[in-house]
Amino acid sequence: MHIIKLSAIDSTNSYLRQLSTAQDLEDYTVVMTERQTQGRGQMGTEWTSQEAKNLTVSVFKDISFLKVEDQFFISIAVALAVSDVLRQCNLKRVKVKWPNDILSENKKIAGILIENVIKQNQIQYTIIGIGLNVNQTEYVNLPQASSMRLMAGNVFDRDEVLTLVIQKMELYFGMLENGQTKSLKKLYEKRLFRINKPSTFKDVEGHLFSGFIKGVTNSGSLEVLLEDEVLKTFDLKEITLLY
Repeated sequence: MHIIKLSAIDSTNSYLRQLSTAQDLEDYTVVMTERQTQGRGQMGTEWTSQEAKNLTVSVFKDISFLKVEDQFFISIAVALAVSDVLRQCNLKRVKVKWPNDILSENKKIAGILIENVIKQNQIQYTIIGIGLNVNQTEYVNLPQASSMRLMAGNVFDRDEVLTLVIQKMELYFGMLENGQTKSLKKLYEKRLFRINKPSTFKDVEGHLFSGFIKGVTNSGSLEVLLEDEVLKTFDLKEITLLY
């Protein structure tokens, strides 16, 4: 693991992606910063983080062994890695809120942003952005946010947490490279927030509807059993799972 530490940057994902086009990088090259000025989340949302309290990192991973149609397994591997570490650090009721927010006791602890580089219909590598709330204790106008410190009652060493995350990523990416997609998907679905529970969703037009989360497809769509006993799949742009 090669770590590049920056005091401040607009986006660790953008920085690492630019670096990857300029030179060959070793697997698990990490860019981390104390302050990120233009952090990004899923669907163009903004990720904000208090300076020097949390982990704001991006990780380079060669993923050329993976088929394009299986790229959601990258998200699965990272979500499992981060949730493993939170469990290891004694956080309770750790779940993955589809597709890859990590919760503890219904509070958001981490967000993941995957950006794949694809050339000629072949994945070359992926840039994995992880925002992990570690020691921050105040969240203004963010009622669903929390941190490892608040949930576990301990102050954590951020470098140690990062090392644990990378170790777990190595484990799950090893499984992925060995073709253990069924096992990874089963683990991911077991940790899904509100799996097999009545849940409320909002579609792109703002309409609310109810259903039961049953799992995910290999491409990452959410499988929802609707009230009329019809199993329907939705992609990330189609619905939002409410808390």
